[in-house]
Amino acid sequence: MRWWSVANFVSNAGTWMQLTVQNLLVLQITGSAAATGLSMSVQAAPALLMSLAGGAAVDRWPRRLTAAVSQSLLGAIAFATAALVATGRLDLTILMVLAALTGIVATVDGPACALLGNDLVPPDDVPSAIGVGSLVHSAGRLAGAALGGVTVGFLGTAAAYAANGMSFLFVAAVIPFLRPAYGVLRGAAGAAHPAVPAAPASASAAPDVEPVGQDMTVRQGLVFFMRRPRLVALAGITGISAVFGRNYNLTLAVLVTGPLAGGAGSFGTVSTVLAVGGIVGAVLGARLRQPSVRLVGMLAATGGLLQVVAGFSPSFAVLLVLVLPMAIVETVSDTAGTTVLQTDPPAHLRGRVLGVWGSISTTWGLAGPPALGLVMELAGARGALVLGGLVIAGSIGAGSLLRRRRSTAPVVLRTEEHDATARPALGTAA
Repeated sequence: MRWWSVANFVSNAGTWMQLTVQNLLVLQITGSAAATGLSMSVQAAPALLMSLAGGAAVDRWPRRLTAAVSQSLLGAIAFATAALVATGRLDLTILMVLAALTGIVATVDGPACALLGNDLVPPDDVPSAIGVGSLVHSAGRLAGAALGGVTVGFLGTAAAYAANGMSFLFVAAVIPFLRPAYGVLRGAAGAAHPAVPAAPASASAAPDVEPVGQDMTVRQGLVFFMRRPRLVALAGITGISAVFGRNYNLTLAVLVTGPLAGGAGSFGTVSTVLAVGGIVGAVLGARLRQPSVRLVGMLAATGGLLQVVAGFSPSFAVLLVLVLPMAIVETVSDTAGTTVLQTDPPAHLRGRVLGVWGSISTTWGLAGPPALGLVMELAGARGALVLGGLVIAGSIGAGSLLRRRRSTAPVVLRTEEHDATARPALGTAA
């Protein structure tokens, strides 16, 4: 797990180094901001269309081999981009093709690497492993963004892509030496999966869990997800939060540079505080042992209320005080939700469930910024923060009340007239 964490840190740093310069590269080639947005959409589109198939592939194929091959392919794409940039042969068409290829490979690489990390620790420690992964991601993001600027300044754009390619190859080289933790069983298609608890004696107690030997179709994962109320609720909570909040790079940028009369340096300070809060939240999230959807909802609602208060910030200093807990709550909520998502399904379905999640999260990831931008056009940055936070907290609160009402409604059972008089009458059952 330590080797895997080091490899992930290197990979995340390389990825964020590349992302730091990618938009600048598109602008340099095309001179068009629209083309920059199009390249991001082209890279995200495969996740919307192919995540289900990618998750099914992860369930079918040996996990370490799948992750090693996908990391190698991503490295090859990064090296190819670096070579084209260095020789001046990269045009918009080739760039779009490379972006699409990256998105396609990522539909397999994402769930494969996520579940591989879970296999390296005992099942009881999976929540902590996910929290460590979140911490590594945040640290890699900070390091990559800083290294990106330095690399471009001294070595050029091609060097950033080459460095990212090396980071992928480093991960691929580490994977063959990883060994599953004790207590991890060999599941479907020879992939390593955390042991699944024995099924209850009653067949009705676990209707959603099917034997590993049954079909490995995409439809099976989709049906499981839709029939699992806690996963549907998790998708709803995360979706509402993603659309009406969490796009802080957009809302806070407009708030700082607009009503609060700050500049690029001020927003840079806000971004740094957000990153620090993400690291603190990842450390706290790693301490979660058995997170639940209810905890995710409570944290998301708290984040929404903090967002409302941030919308009324009278000064930049007050906003900075609020940004730190906003980032902490968001990261802990994300860690808890990821833990539920990766541990709730049976082992042989986890890849496909992550595939379903990939399609859903891509949908709201693409829809969130335009919707929030429209709200800001109509209500301003403060109004967008306040309205979005109220929608998040109100929706989660209403859903919680509705669920509580349904789950606590008594069921009255009446005795028949021919029952023995000495037999006690049945009352209510929760």
